Amino acid sequence: MAETALMAANPHRLRHLAKRGSKAASTTLWLLDRTDKVLSLILIVNTLINALATAMVTAIAIAAFGNSEQVLTIATASVAFLLIVFAEISPKVIGATYPEKIALPTSLLLKPLMRIARPVLWFVNLFVAAFLKLLRVKNVGERDTRVSPEELRSMVLEGGNFIPKKHKSILLNLFDLAKISVEDVMTPRAQIETLNLSAPVSEIKHQLATCYHNKLLVHEGEINQVIGILHVRKAMALLNCEEELTVDHFRNLLSTPYFIPEETDLFSQLQYFQENHERLAVIVDEYGELQGLVTLEDIIEEMIGEFTTSVPGAARADSFTWDAHGECQLEGSTTLRDINKRLKLEFPLDGPKTLNGMLLEYLQDIPDANVSVKIDGCVIEIIQVQNQSIKVVKLIRSALSEPPATH
Repeated sequence: MAETALMAANPHRLRHLAKRGSKAASTTLWLLDRTDKVLSLILIVNTLINALATAMVTAIAIAAFGNSEQVLTIATASVAFLLIVFAEISPKVIGATYPEKIALPTSLLLKPLMRIARPVLWFVNLFVAAFLKLLRVKNVGERDTRVSPEELRSMVLEGGNFIPKKHKSILLNLFDLAKISVEDVMTPRAQIETLNLSAPVSEIKHQLATCYHNKLLVHEGEINQVIGILHVRKAMALLNCEEELTVDHFRNLLSTPYFIPEETDLFSQLQYFQENHERLAVIVDEYGELQGLVTLEDIIEEMIGEFTTSVPGAARADSFTWDAHGECQLEGSTTLRDINKRLKLEFPLDGPKTLNGMLLEYLQDIPDANVSVKIDGCVIEIIQVQNQSIKVVKLIRSALSEPPATH
């Protein structure tokens, strides 16, 4: 029972109890670090008791019923049956069922016994160690007990009611940060609110007065010519002054843009934000072309869920639902990851990141409106096409509709 309880005890729970001052938990951890010696002690004692019990019963049976082969057979069989049921199987089942309840008090008895039996254990383990070395078996006490990320993820998934559902979701999302790139959560280039310093000052002032964000990506001429980040709060002070403003007034307020490659994973980017004291990064491809923006809030939302509205006119969280007819209307710029997460679909994520990109790659053409396709079991009807891109689509659950003709 004792050895089974020790082996089945949760080491993480024992460490937690030990940190809270449990002497029994500390003793149990001490024994687990010396598993070979503990098993030797328990098995030696167990073997001696079983042998003594067999000898005593056999002697009693001979004295009572005589020294016959039949008496010896019945006595030996009876002792073996009783030992198997009451000394082996039942105690081990109980020990595996209640490991901590049995291991903790038992450890307080085993530790002093180990000290008393140290010479015997040393002698026995000389032969055990030699035999294991001959078989090239690594000592149990030398095993690496560290937990890998995947094992930790499994522990969280199997946490059941011990971990609140929201906490479990956050922990699982945290494990996935290293698998997700900034490209998956960025605000794409077409949705970035920018400020062009090549525009007239009057137009710049009007845009600052009506802008949606508190930080603007600033470029001069073509959008790939990024020259800085403007804090709108600082610029608003200029709008209230009586001095005639020039482009240089706004240029002097710019902070240096922070560029990152599009393959950067979210976990690394979170660390980079912390190390560089940044909250916003400009994502570029291998040619230096602007791809999008990612903010600290984007990464936090990936862990805990949305708590802000990304851009004006963007698909809102409450629109990611099937209606009574099994339909859902979305913008073409909606990311496939969001669609899969909210609508429980399985669009491929190893290619284009948006619904528009997936459809253009699938059709190999810029389609007209009122064209339908079926991808991975979902019917997609193209509602609106504008400026060489798909603007609005309707998703239809295929279980509720007939497969349409493809383009």
